[in-house]
Amino acid sequence: MSLRSMEVNAQAGIEEWTVSASYYAKYFAVYALLSKIGVKSEIHDCTIALFGYLFSTVEYHHLVRELRQSKDDRVDVQYYSRELEVNLTDLMQQTKQFVLQIEELIDGLNSEEVAALQKKLKELAHAGKR
Repeated sequence: MSLRSMEVNAQAGIEEWTVSASYYAKYFAVYALLSKIGVKSEIHDCTIALFGYLFSTVEYHHLVRELRQSKDDRVDVQYYSRELEVNLTDLMQQTKQFVLQIEELIDGLNSEEVAALQKKLKELAHAGKR
């Protein structure tokens, strides 16, 4: 839904909603990834932080950074009416690539990897209680 909204808004030249829909497409992809692990996080900053914690390897660092930047861009255009220098075609391509990479990550997770990620979360929760 967010990918389609992004495309429709880009075609109409509505930059702020294109940026917003781009962020939500990425956010919902990461939300689905965390759901596969058994995490329900509806606070955006927490979702992004958990994503960064669980997928902190060099291989995924760019995805975490991209999601954070997308959130910042969305906040800037929606709440502060800041103009962004953004090429909507590039933004749509980047967003589709991000979502595809997250979908591939979801599809590639096996039960052992899910269990290892759940263990990592439990360790984090226990460390927070100390």
